[in-house]
Amino acid sequence: MLSSQIKSNEIVFGSCNKDLLEEIIFYGIGLGADFVEIFIENTDNSSVLAEEDFITSVSPSFGRGAGIRIFKGKKDGFVSTNDLTKHGLMRSVSQAIEMLDITDNKREVFNGLNKHRDYSLSKKKWINEVPSIHEISEKLLVSTKSLKKNNKIITRKGSYSRNLQEVIIASSDGTYVSDIRLHQTVGLNVIASDAQYRSSGSRRFGSSGMPNEFRLWDHEKAANDVFESSMNMLYADYVDAGQMPVVLANKFGGVIFHEACGHLLETTQIERGTTPFENKLNEKIAHESVTAIDEGISEGSFGSLSVDDEGMEPEKSVLIKDGILKKFISDRAGELRTGHKRTGSGRRQNYSFAAASRMRNTYIAKGEHSKEDLINSISEGLYCKSMGGGSVGATGQFNFAVEEGYLIKNGKLTSPVKGATLIGEAKEVMPKISMCGNDLELAPGFCGSISGSVNVTVGQPHIKVDSITVGGR
Repeated sequence: MLSSQIKSNEIVFGSCNKDLLEEIIFYGIGLGADFVEIFIENTDNSSVLAEEDFITSVSPSFGRGAGIRIFKGKKDGFVSTNDLTKHGLMRSVSQAIEMLDITDNKREVFNGLNKHRDYSLSKKKWINEVPSIHEISEKLLVSTKSLKKNNKIITRKGSYSRNLQEVIIASSDGTYVSDIRLHQTVGLNVIASDAQYRSSGSRRFGSSGMPNEFRLWDHEKAANDVFESSMNMLYADYVDAGQMPVVLANKFGGVIFHEACGHLLETTQIERGTTPFENKLNEKIAHESVTAIDEGISEGSFGSLSVDDEGMEPEKSVLIKDGILKKFISDRAGELRTGHKRTGSGRRQNYSFAAASRMRNTYIAKGEHSKEDLINSISEGLYCKSMGGGSVGATGQFNFAVEEGYLIKNGKLTSPVKGATLIGEAKEVMPKISMCGNDLELAPGFCGSISGSVNVTVGQPHIKVDSITVGGR
């Protein structure tokens, strides 16, 4: 009897909640909402940190709650709660309604939820297949130990994090879906020092929906890459500032396109009036060598998903085709307020955020040139092998540090240089990407924006930018 009462008056993961969800949605529509959306989440997360030869932190965390969003016209109200009972969810609906100050008597029609789409059926076993804390700790310690290749390495760190998320999404357009998402990421970083010289190196790897991926991670190769990068840069001279052509490496080199241009193609930027590309649809905004894609369907990629946080299956969106702007990244609110169709890109960090238009796997498509072709085409310039942190302004102004860079002289890589910063603006730099390599690769990362931090993939082949401001000495 008690079990029956719980199931009829509280959301239960792994059970049919259709009647209760319909009752909550009917309640919101009855109060005058045009649209009601319920996002319910249960998370099981863990992270492990290894410093030098010790595990210094093990952090499990659990979360559970619901986000309720109400639309009236083009306005929306959002409330989150940890109370998943019928009373708690209805109270949140009432609070969201009050935010919009609804006074008219118009009532939309809600015909009930559609047949349940359950994407989680084959994923329920993941929690038993992911590596244990003991297994993770052992491999991280082996990894950090392998970073100690000489006495110039003064700091060695390895980190792992796992996010297992179970979601239920229901809304008054009939959407009713469930899913389980799994993301794992592991990173290594070092600091090297010798008298007045100092350098650092880092690499991060990640996947989605692949519980065994951490076991397959080649930690020895990763450690070698990080070590070699730090050693190459330890005694590097500082770069001289100026305008010059640059070649940006593949993989994480795509972070500049993601930050400086990708965000400007999200409909949230159109709503804010902060994108210079708002009225440029079907116009040239980049060099004809550039085709850029955002998608959520590449198997195992960090930004992939079976269904977005508004219950829509992801699609492959060609944002830029041969330099021509073709599409914006859009969510439900973006479609309502800007007219750009949804692209399965409504994403949020967790239930305490309303979904917004966000990138997934975003990259510049491969071209026809080899890496050597790009470098050979430059008499004097800079090769950016690894990018570090940076900042981006509201309309696409950016500056990014080059973690590992080399001078190009007469079409050849020469001496390593440090202190380089790439400075520019998206609308000016995009037309200067004149050559794209044939070696597209992706890299995982985390993207922060209006709906919190989400898992994404950035990427590109090697690309050549004909001229860009390089900050330095």
